[in-house]
Amino acid sequence: MGGNWQVIVLNDDHNTFDHVARALANVIPGVTLDRGHRFADQIHQTGQAIVWTGPREPAELYWQQLKDAKLTMAPLEQH
Repeated sequence: MGGNWQVIVLNDDHNTFDHVARALANVIPGVTLDRGHRFADQIHQTGQAIVWTGPREPAELYWQQLKDAKLTMAPLEQH
């Protein structure tokens, strides 16, 4: 079960840009609030963004934390 896993956030009609940006900055290591806003814009413009790629265990943790923050998540994907 090695390899990289992708954490993907999907666009929705109930989260604000600010909430998405703050959730990403709070959960994903190395994501600043500014980067979170850029991800939020990408999610809005394209329908989704890959916000983290790496080993399965942390991917599952970040995915769950973002889901708990009410973000709309795609299923984890192995890449």
